Amino acid sequence: MNNIQIYYHSDCLLKNNGFNHPERKERLDSILTSIKEINNIEIKFNEAPLVNLELVYPVHPKNYIDNIFSKIPKIGLNSLENEPYADTFLCPNSKNAILRACGAGLLAADKICNNSIKKHFCAVRPPGHHAETTRANGFCFINNVAVTARYLQNKYQINRIAIIDFDVHHGNGTQEIFYNDKSILYGSIHQFPLFPGTGSEEETGVGNIFNAPIKKNTNSRDFHNIFEKKILLNIDKFKPEIILISAGFDAHYRDPLAQINLESDDFYLITKKILEIANLHSKGSIISFLEGGYDLIALSESIKLHLKALCE
Repeated sequence: MNNIQIYYHSDCLLKNNGFNHPERKERLDSILTSIKEINNIEIKFNEAPLVNLELVYPVHPKNYIDNIFSKIPKIGLNSLENEPYADTFLCPNSKNAILRACGAGLLAADKICNNSIKKHFCAVRPPGHHAETTRANGFCFINNVAVTARYLQNKYQINRIAIIDFDVHHGNGTQEIFYNDKSILYGSIHQFPLFPGTGSEEETGVGNIFNAPIKKNTNSRDFHNIFEKKILLNIDKFKPEIILISAGFDAHYRDPLAQINLESDDFYLITKKILEIANLHSKGSIISFLEGGYDLIALSESIKLHLKALCE
């Protein structure tokens, strides 16, 4: 079926990280413009709601969330990290952006489970996959994909959920949250070594964590071979009921924060392979979340191909 649900809110454009920060509102502007240019796909835009914080607490404790929001400044920026590593900032408009970025995934989960709508993309910021249980880092505050996974389990009794992360940076937060949870399989392919420094193959959880670290300058052919053997084969064995994607597009050769040599077409192939497994085990059910990707041209091209593949 050539249709997909997109989740977005203008509050996500108001999150400001300061001059020359890579995670900027123009990323989302570029993506939204690109989506509107897509032909031959039925696209429905949904307003991302403010998440009910009671639904966040199964992943992030209340005192952690309260502490983040207590540090939102009235003017300027407030860093949650010490120099020289300060890159996770709060601005006066942070709260609603954070809440809507998380709320998008829960609305998508409701639509999958109540309306049998299968394909969803959350065009939101800030991203989430670096957010650990009680630590904001890597531009992330609430782990959007993790909260959605817990929500699917708690409200809809979904037994097996796979999270596939092809952002060029390892999702340390998602791994940490589910490290001892056999009901969630987390598979990540990422440049290593690179921020955040986690994601070695020795990090296996309780047999539910599959990391595929790749060296800088990895080309498309090698990337796809490693992705197939170390991630997708394990997802296939797991037989997930729903697949969630941490969709970062920073493994693109144009991206300024990494050194992997994928081209835009590669994200079509990556997504098609994920879709094949979703069609086999998950009735085609996929929720994809925007994570990284910091070159606007690469983002614009890659998002179109990601969504095209999801809808085939």
